[in-house]
Amino acid sequence: MASATTVEPTRRDFLFIATGAVAAVGTAAVVWPLISQMSPDASTLALASTEVDIGSIPEGQIVTIKWRGKPVFISHRTAKEIEEAQNVNLETLPDPQADSARVQKPQWLVLVGVCTHLGCIPLGHQGEYGGWFCPCHGSVYDTSGRIRKGPAPRNLRSCPTPNSKSADRRPDRPAPSACSTEFCEEIQRCTDTQLSSRRTAS
Repeated sequence: MASATTVEPTRRDFLFIATGAVAAVGTAAVVWPLISQMSPDASTLALASTEVDIGSIPEGQIVTIKWRGKPVFISHRTAKEIEEAQNVNLETLPDPQADSARVQKPQWLVLVGVCTHLGCIPLGHQGEYGGWFCPCHGSVYDTSGRIRKGPAPRNLRSCPTPNSKSADRRPDRPAPSACSTEFCEEIQRCTDTQLSSRRTAS
């Protein structure tokens, strides 16, 4: 009857396994930094997302938050402010755009808070149109953030603003710059959540 024999590992086998392990560890050590550096750092990720509790913003109030180093105005508009923004003859505006093209929900207006003249920060609930007033050179914006008087050439950037030309805009006017899509989506998500919670509570 044949007896089972046990093959003892040789020095060559040990060296082969050790060399393979060292090579695997070395490859991982080289590749990992290359993969890691392609991911955005923590400061970039922090700037890319902003959470806003819009439930704490009373009707008629404007809050200012910081997003990617820029001030952003979130206005919880009253029925009067919405009506004033909607009942405007677009032909009288320096940069014509319908209010409906500047909001996702009429009560919430989100604007980049930088004057389109020389980059100052306008003051809310000021000026003859009850919107924003830039103290640097006197630009006046209405309750939709549209330029009405002063040297600013364009409306305050809103969310959303269509990249394509709006049917409400004259063909000789360029479409305004849009806010980031992800910020628009974040505001949409917040407003949808808030409206849903209100329906549940009622």
